Amino acid sequence: MRSALAIPVVDPTPIFELFRGNYANELLTCAAGPMKLFDRLADGPKTQAELQRELNLADRPAAVLFTAMRAMDLLTPDAGGRLDLTPLSREHLLSGGPFEVSDYIGLAREAPGVVEMHRRLTDNRPAGTDDDRGAAFIFREGLDSAMERETSARHLTLALAGRAKNVAPHLARVAELEQASTLLDVGGGTGIYSIACLQQYPHLRAIVWDRPEVLKIAAEFAREHGVADRLTLRAGDMFRDAVPTADVMLLSNILHDWDVPECRQLVRRCAERLPAGGRLLIHDVFLNDDLGGPLPIALYSAALFTLTEGRAYSGAEYSAWLREVGLTVESIRPTLIHCGVLAGLRP
Repeated sequence: MRSALAIPVVDPTPIFELFRGNYANELLTCAAGPMKLFDRLADGPKTQAELQRELNLADRPAAVLFTAMRAMDLLTPDAGGRLDLTPLSREHLLSGGPFEVSDYIGLAREAPGVVEMHRRLTDNRPAGTDDDRGAAFIFREGLDSAMERETSARHLTLALAGRAKNVAPHLARVAELEQASTLLDVGGGTGIYSIACLQQYPHLRAIVWDRPEVLKIAAEFAREHGVADRLTLRAGDMFRDAVPTADVMLLSNILHDWDVPECRQLVRRCAERLPAGGRLLIHDVFLNDDLGGPLPIALYSAALFTLTEGRAYSGAEYSAWLREVGLTVESIRPTLIHCGVLAGLRP
């Protein structure tokens, strides 16, 4: 029997930071090049809404771009909350300055990744939704999804498990499921988070709720880890089908795939099915509450923006969605690779 509770000796977080580093180049080149973001602030600060109108950006790409620029110390809010240049960007990224380096950065302007990023920022659509490729990491009715095709679903699900198997033992240890009877893992993929919790808490039962092709892999994982007798696999659509009954529900790296309206809908759908004393666990990465960083999460947000309909969110944003459906919010408990657990309790 395989263990889902073994912890890596060396923290893999630096590998993920290096892997996502290309998004810093792409966002910076877009901002300094075709968008002329810094020149737009040459005469003084502007509100984010003003910049959005000038750049013709929707809310989601604006949040990704401006968070990244703030995390890079290239934009900063003034006392009134307007965005302004920093000393670094004022001296080196304004056109015509004696120490300007924008043309140097512009050498990457025609790189495929930069061209693609600029396109995504302006049309606010994830990769694959504007041609016949379909979406990779999300499922939506009427949209061709790789998660509905056996070969691609297997490849992507197992690829995503590469991070999850490192993080799962930490989640199991901080989830505090001693008093829980049933855990619902919404969009649970391989089920590795549920499996780790089942191994950590022998009294627990779990349900993995996902697409049929994905659940084939979850069944294999459950058998390999010796928990198939306590793990139920439920096929369904988390936006349309009835939410299975459980006293603890887990949204692990799910909400960051969706825009704000869908996130609020999922939180509400889960919260409405929670019994008194039940908890909704949001396991994800967290931007700073002021959306000014940190840089690794800002770059991950750019990756999510490019590949899904979502982005990274802050603890304050998640907490607001939990409170608006009547849940009491607990403090964030860290797991691994920038992730943490934010719990909402049904009084």
